[in-house]
Formats: sequence, C-alpha cells, structure tokens
Amino acid sequence: MLAEFMKVNSEGVSASRVYLPADQTHLNLLAFFVAQFPHIAENEWVDRFKEGLILDQEGHSLAANDLYLPNTHLLYFRRLIREPNIPFEEQILYQDAHILVADKPHFLPVTPSGLYLHQTLLNRLKKKTGIQTLSPIHRIDRDTAGLVVFSVNPSERAQYQNLFRDRAVKKVYEAIAPYSEKLEKQLPMTYQSRLEESEHFLQMREVAGESNADTLIELIEINKSWAKYRLTPGSGKKHQLRCHLNALNIPIKNDQIYPILTPYQEYDLDFSKPLQLLAKEIAFEDPITGDLRSFKSLQQLTF
Repeated sequence: MLAEFMKVNSEGVSASRVYLPADQTHLNLLAFFVAQFPHIAENEWVDRFKEGLILDQEGHSLAANDLYLPNTHLLYFRRLIREPNIPFEEQILYQDAHILVADKPHFLPVTPSGLYLHQTLLNRLKKKTGIQTLSPIHRIDRDTAGLVVFSVNPSERAQYQNLFRDRAVKKVYEAIAPYSEKLEKQLPMTYQSRLEESEHFLQMREVAGESNADTLIELIEINKSWAKYRLTPGSGKKHQLRCHLNALNIPIKNDQIYPILTPYQEYDLDFSKPLQLLAKEIAFEDPITGDLRSFKSLQQLTF
C-alpha cells in the first residue's frame, strides 16, 4: 500500500530502484531478484517480499510470485536483523531551502553501509526533517566527529559537489596526537606525500611518486605528552589526515587503523575511546545563492 511505502520512508530509509529489462524472462519477481543480485541469499528476498519491502512505482507492495513485467521499475529496501546502536545525537546547525549542516558525533556513519542503516547520519536526518531528498555533498569517516553538509535539492547537488572537486571549500580539522618537541620546531608546516590504497582496503599507505595529498599542520596547544593540532587539508584523499600524522610519528589518539589495524568491532562497540579527530570548520561560497557560508562545530576535543 502507498501508506506502507510512506511509512518506511518516514523512518529515514530511502528505496533503491531497479529496472526490469525486456531482454530477460523470469518465472516471477523472486526469480528476477535472485538472478539480479546473486550476492544476496534467496531467503533474504523472500523475507523482504513478506515484509512489504518490494514495491512498484506507485508504492504498492508486491509478492514474490507476482509476474515479471519487462520495461518497468521497482523499488526495494534494505533490512537489517540487527544493527549497532549509536547512543550519541547529531545536531542540525543550519538549514535553508538549499543546504543542511549537521554536527556529527563520533561513531556514527554518514551513509548506510555494512551493518548500518537506520543508525546513520543521513537516515537520522531524513527522519528528523522529513526531507527525503537529502544527500551529503562530502563525507567524513565514521570515527570522525564534526561538520557534514547536505544538499536539499537533487537538481542542485552537483553544483555543491563541484566545490569539493574544484578545491573551493576550506575545511579545518582539529586533532589530539602525541607532542613532539622535534616536530614543534618545524611547525607550521605543509606535509605532502603520495597516498594510495594498501593491501587492506581499510588502510591507505604512502608510496613513492608525485605528491597527491597535502596538509597544513599547526600547533594549537600542548598538554604534557599530548598536543592539539589544527589540520587544513589541501586535498581530500581517504584517511589523509590520519596517514599524514602517522607518517610524522604522531598518530591521532585512539586511532584504530593507524599505525596498527585493530580488529573491527561489529556490535559491542567501545565508546570510551573516540578517535580524537574533529571536522571543526568549513567555509565556501554558495554556488546557488552567492553567499559566503562559514560553519563551526560546537564540539570540542579534550585531552
């Protein structure tokens, strides 16, 4: 039913869309989904049909044995039997007709992936605001806290994303990492290196070759063996800040990936040791309104 379709969306979860091509024939819809998504078990699709998570374009629930109708589109939703609960709340710092700026807590993923569906910043904000067209125009790691900007209108999304492509956005992070007397004499400094994927998909590594990542590193405060640093990335490589500080022998406090990759926690998360990295500031010229936008996280890293 359409009401059921809207109810699912009101929980902040968006549907995926799949096309039924004319050059295929299947006994029924279940057979199509099993063939189309071989990495998903057949009983999972059976359960999704039973729970009304497969719908036509009008939002009507479909049955597993319904006929395969070529040249049509269907909607389907993910489901998770169990999902980690993140007991920290995001804050909306700004919202207008074009963008929404949120202050994300540590541990909360920005978008659905893996074990996370409802417990993501995107789906929490969709549920909170009722805006189903929200889309992040950039990402920060699940372990990182701080600012994330969302586009409200799909027709405007590319213009905002192009700001990051063109390096027209200033982002400033703060981090707590070991204090180095030797390094202090070199600060402020712009650290440059070439970053590429490593053998393990979770880690990046520095390799020889032309630099593709640069970070301005400044010292803010010293507290015994720890220090607070201001980090201004000139590029946007995956794990850039974590890699660069680790390369300087000052890995970010509570980093579970650098220098040593620790076992991935699925459900029993340890919330007592958040990664001490915060997306503190972001500024850009709005491509739609022409206004200068500048936002600052309300969160603080503490020693």
